[in-house]
Amino acid sequence: MKTGIIKLFNMLVVITGASKGIGFELVKKLSAQKGCMVIAISRNIKSLSQLQSGKNGHAILPLKADITKEKDLKKIGQTIKKINLPLDILVNNAGLIVNKAFDKISAVELQDVYATNVLAPFKLIQLLLPNLKKSKKAHIVNISSMGGFQGSSKFSGLSAYSSSKSALSGLTECLAEELKPFHISVNCLAIGAVQTEMLSKAFPGYKAPLQANEMADYICDFAINGQRYFNGKIIPVSSSTP
Repeated sequence: MKTGIIKLFNMLVVITGASKGIGFELVKKLSAQKGCMVIAISRNIKSLSQLQSGKNGHAILPLKADITKEKDLKKIGQTIKKINLPLDILVNNAGLIVNKAFDKISAVELQDVYATNVLAPFKLIQLLLPNLKKSKKAHIVNISSMGGFQGSSKFSGLSAYSSSKSALSGLTECLAEELKPFHISVNCLAIGAVQTEMLSKAFPGYKAPLQANEMADYICDFAINGQRYFNGKIIPVSSSTP
């Protein structure tokens, strides 16, 4: 992206897991905000590249990267450094689910789930902290699940996924306190069932009450304004009682 174009923006957003589902819809909605530039991170950027030919394509920078790999994290850091804008919003949306009986989950599967759902957000926040500190009021939004929300209904087969999302919630509370002196707010949205590809794979045939674009509406507004009202909060976003 050329320097001249970058000067048009006054808000920088980074979204992981951006090529499909909620992340993809969120890229569309945030890039439509005036003065907002979106760095959309995914292992597959084909769908994101297609967005660049649309109305707000100039505000989208697709970045092919696997957030579980150190070399790709370095690539993300270098890209944002070149853009040279304060980082205002980081949405840790990427997630991995395994639906399998507890005694059948392999060590590799467990490691993969935690690598994506916990370790990658941890490392990405560390990496981008200098950029977040440059913002007047940065907001980190971690996307969790009702499955990881304490006291909610739990489902058999999701021990790895739900426990990893619980860990992400705990990290949110810790960072909200630690980063408070730098005017960085950290919140976590524990979302309920949304009709996405990941949900369909985990629960074939199940029809969720919300579509991805509907949930993205809420997350978009929360990412921009939520830090005015919340910090260190784990917020259930579900149309049903836990």
